[in-house]
Amino acid sequence: MQYVTKVLDETSGKRAAVIGGGRGVLAQGLVHLGMEVASLDPSHEATALARESDDSETASYSTAPFERPGLPEGTFDLVYCADTFEITEDLDAVLAAVARLLRPGGTLIYDTVNRTPISRLVYLGMLQRFPGTRIMPPGRYSAARLRPPAELAARMTAHGLADLGTCSFKPRSVGALITATRARRAGRVTDDQLSSMVDFKLDPNGPPVVTYLGHAVRS
Repeated sequence: MQYVTKVLDETSGKRAAVIGGGRGVLAQGLVHLGMEVASLDPSHEATALARESDDSETASYSTAPFERPGLPEGTFDLVYCADTFEITEDLDAVLAAVARLLRPGGTLIYDTVNRTPISRLVYLGMLQRFPGTRIMPPGRYSAARLRPPAELAARMTAHGLADLGTCSFKPRSVGALITATRARRAGRVTDDQLSSMVDFKLDPNGPPVVTYLGHAVRS
């Protein structure tokens, strides 16, 4: 939300869509900023949990694939793609859908994973392969779906989305990440507790070694 607030200082508008909304945490954060939010996720279970946790009347939740969101086109000031680009098998279909959802001049914000030796170790090894820290199902991440910022910017440009820069997003320490994932693997903490243990920080001037956020505008 810190990054979202910074980007929103540079734009305007009150209608947002969240693609990959999960259990609704991001949608609720945008509601608190005064936005009307439509959030979707491919998981029926996540959608149900999002509805249960949110009693606001300014957020709606639906189940749909990333590539076919089924939302009104050309009506959103902001689209946030959360944990989406590194999951989808068809990035171009997602970017085309985002471009259709945004009004001219609307903003795309996203978070994703770079393709570096360290990111492969973390996402392909630690999170979905190593026994003591495995908390994701096999195949959720693949090297081909981890994309460097320059590669992603080129793909966005092909869909009329002009890249406006990225920001590194990292845990306070490698030790905190390992400790948290081991605790989650052992069932000692929940997903909600996991994020607070890792304590991710924005690093606008640092290289995006593993994860990064970015934004673009529909031209």
